[in-house]
Amino acid sequence: MDDAALSRRSLFAAGAVGLAVPAIGAAVSWDAGAAHAGATRKVTIYAEALPGGLFGYGLAPGQATVPGPLLEIYEGDTLEITLVNTTNQRLSIHAHGVDYSTSSDGSPLHESYNDPGETRTYVWRSREMFAAAGRRFMPGSAGYWHYHDHAMGTDHGTGGVAKGLYGGLIVRRRGDILPDRQFTVVFHDMTINNRMAPNTPIFEANLGERVEWVAIGHGNLFHTFHLHAHRWADNRTGMLESVSDPSPTIDNKDLNPGSSFGFQVLAGEGVGPGAWMYHCHVQNHSDGGMSGIFLVRNADGSMPPGAEEAIHRFQGHTHTTTSQSHDDHGGHGA
Repeated sequence: MDDAALSRRSLFAAGAVGLAVPAIGAAVSWDAGAAHAGATRKVTIYAEALPGGLFGYGLAPGQATVPGPLLEIYEGDTLEITLVNTTNQRLSIHAHGVDYSTSSDGSPLHESYNDPGETRTYVWRSREMFAAAGRRFMPGSAGYWHYHDHAMGTDHGTGGVAKGLYGGLIVRRRGDILPDRQFTVVFHDMTINNRMAPNTPIFEANLGERVEWVAIGHGNLFHTFHLHAHRWADNRTGMLESVSDPSPTIDNKDLNPGSSFGFQVLAGEGVGPGAWMYHCHVQNHSDGGMSGIFLVRNADGSMPPGAEEAIHRFQGHTHTTTSQSHDDHGGHGA
């Protein structure tokens, strides 16, 4: 099939805050109206060296980011990724949650990787739920997944993951609600998207916009993801499907190495605009720099009262791994 037309979504604009915001990956998606079972989508991704010893994936030369672009397909579709390795390192791209042959595994076990300067195509397939024997159903591929390097540094890609070669992958079920904005949050050891507070991403949305979060865990530490003032259903989409849906409602969830989940919320729903925190709820992790800001602007995009002051206050916090009591801090806790 012909290459599908790609549309990149702008995750946010710094706007009137005037903040230096860390780069985050764009999203790659296709028009839902044009989607049909069995479609083959094609995308070229460039692996590049970045300043500070980092590496990233990008949709065009010079556009690599940490995390890489958020990739999306519908159940039943196939995604063909042409990975162009522009670096002097061996690397690959390995996916969670989809089907692939050993040649597209992205691991040195199967010699499935890109040597320095090499271009290689990886094919990921998805499937819909189907009936199996014994009145059972086999699950489809729909979910919030992720991809990452599996070849740099070691045969398991430990060096590549540590340096930023990772990104989000969404497999949607047809009929899923599409968001207005999307954020990818990766907890890797003591960093968020390979950054520590106060330099962690500030994610922005306007009041009432539908925001989709994709949370991914990497590294060697165990974490929990907490979002202030917002909550979601602990299921595939983060939304309840009926009044009798038994999915528990949560605002905190484990985010451990190799795990991923996603959900949608309405920005500021029930609480209003403001500078809301997201962070790891392992206390010495949040103390040590694993926290950031979800800025919910007014519906017209203007800055809500007190938000800019809260952001400056966040930037002035002392981020250490030393456990201290509330009184030792001499101020309000997070």
